[in-house]
Amino acid sequence: MTTAVAKKRNAELSTDILDDVFADAGAGAAFAAEEMTMPFIRLAQQMSPQVNKNKPEYIKGIGAGDIFNNLTGEFWEGSEGVRVVVCASVTSYTEWVPIDNGGGFVGELAPNDPVIKQVVREGNKEILPSGNEMVKADNYYVLYETADGAWQPAVLDMKITALKVSRRWKSQINIQTIKHPKTGQVIKAPVFANIWRVTSVEETNRNDQSYANYAVGLDERNYFETNPDLYQQAKALFLSVQDGEVKAAAPEERMSTSETSGAKEEVMDDTIPF
Repeated sequence: MTTAVAKKRNAELSTDILDDVFADAGAGAAFAAEEMTMPFIRLAQQMSPQVNKNKPEYIKGIGAGDIFNNLTGEFWEGSEGVRVVVCASVTSYTEWVPIDNGGGFVGELAPNDPVIKQVVREGNKEILPSGNEMVKADNYYVLYETADGAWQPAVLDMKITALKVSRRWKSQINIQTIKHPKTGQVIKAPVFANIWRVTSVEETNRNDQSYANYAVGLDERNYFETNPDLYQQAKALFLSVQDGEVKAAAPEERMSTSETSGAKEEVMDDTIPF
């Protein structure tokens, strides 16, 4: 068989196989929402397992301050950051057994649970009447931009010191407006109308301990004018969260030691690291 003939047959085979693949689109890959895990976008700290070569969560090349996807291992340098479209924001309250008592995740508290109002602050911790710790987190359901320019859903959760950044972010989202070019009408922009860039900065607490924290800025206003498909994708995620079809999974592990130590003196500080 000549090389030319071999190439021709391989090309024909590839085309036929590709047709079969497209005909089998999605076969066997339809799973219920509760069977899948939505990835989290997280911030690597000095003590995070993602930067430790001896840990199974290790991501090659990542460093403290970088932002990563805990499911795919994709990461972004902290100074460059990752672009996201915020589709929804949900505040969660989780209960944990103190580390001194063995640690461990207990469960999620309903936002209207009266026990939340009974927490007592002890340093950087919020203690429930049971003696367990409560951790508040703002969970942002986002579409994030991958290296190949696609947009994928994930949860970006902000807790401890990141809550002060979250408050600023919510305020920024709240003041965004859109003016209709024909009627002149001005409306408050939908939460999913703009693209934001999430980066990281280094902060130091009063004990001279350094840790990474988020910084957020508006990257592209009214992107829907040039990318209507992305807008529809973001709106679909917004509706799925609103209808309860999509929900962040329970945390797999307690907040990292570095997050806790970094928050020790900063949790009551409203200074935003921008």
